[in-house]
Amino acid sequence: MIDKKPIKDQEEYEFDEKVVQINRVSKKTKGGNQISFTALTVVGNRHGKVGVGLGRSKDVASAIGKGMNYARKHMIIVPLSGTTIPHHVRVKFGAAKILLKPAPPGSGLIAGGPVRAVVQAAGIKDISSKILGSRNKASNVYATLKALEQLRKNN
Repeated sequence: MIDKKPIKDQEEYEFDEKVVQINRVSKKTKGGNQISFTALTVVGNRHGKVGVGLGRSKDVASAIGKGMNYARKHMIIVPLSGTTIPHHVRVKFGAAKILLKPAPPGSGLIAGGPVRAVVQAAGIKDISSKILGSRNKASNVYATLKALEQLRKNN
């Protein structure tokens, strides 16, 4: 009889991973320019868990891997009310201001790029949002994560 080994937790493999932004960073040194890359990534399971990571490395693939690992280790749980959020929330994070409002079922994701990436990974299907402050993608992603942290479940 063949002995079957149990498969590792499937939770590890069901994450939705998205690269929001890749930057090429150059640093002046005595020997010339030091070029590296930063990758802003979002990881979520589409069922209320989401994380954001920023990875830096000499090459793009390593930067993305580091960002994904950081995001997986620092995930938050988002309280959902059906397919939307329980209440509206407005957050200021640095220069970025984000407004998230619950939307009726079937209205879809009304959100810009950085906010959409985070909200989609969290599994929210109906939401209305507005980016009010900065156009910086990293600031808007972190502001969205902070807004989702501030949500409380209505009882």
